[in-house]
Amino acid sequence: MSKWLRAMVILTLVASCGGGGSGKAPRNLDNACEILKQRPNYYRAFRSAERKWGVPVHVQMATIYQESKFISDARTPLRYELGVIPVGRQSSAFGYSQALDATWKEYLADEGRRSAKRDNIKDATDFMGWYMNDTKEQLGIPLWDARKQYLAYHEGRGGYRRGTYNSKSWLLRVSSEVGQRAVTYKGQLANCRAAR
Repeated sequence: MSKWLRAMVILTLVASCGGGGSGKAPRNLDNACEILKQRPNYYRAFRSAERKWGVPVHVQMATIYQESKFISDARTPLRYELGVIPVGRQSSAFGYSQALDATWKEYLADEGRRSAKRDNIKDATDFMGWYMNDTKEQLGIPLWDARKQYLAYHEGRGGYRRGTYNSKSWLLRVSSEVGQRAVTYKGQLANCRAAR
């Protein structure tokens, strides 16, 4: 085997191991009560963000489900040249909230939270509350409207203003799923011991 081919095989194997995840998801992601029962610290983080920013717990949970499936170190997939050479991630999104590097830096500066981490649930929910509250202030989207908040979260506020999501049928479908999941989670949380 040539040195070049051997190096490519090793590089591919190493790259395929990256971003796997020490932060495993809770077992039953379709049941808000089960998620909170398994991870009580999540509820404390969601409630803290709700008190500070006004974003309902079920909206936060539905958004995190869509963004990371509750995996703390979630990353976007790798991009490949020639189908085998890894050339980086699709974006800088990372963590529970899939915050982009630039938006996370803006949050850290605004909130004075230099030590906050995207793979920490309390920091990720605070970020999400900060972002969604600013979205409400700038675009008038209610904090309880998970579907529209998700569109602005995914596209950015400028993209939402320009209506970029209208040309993305897949995103409109996903945002409707986020809205429906928020309704489901809200109903489950109303009868949930872990959410008291």
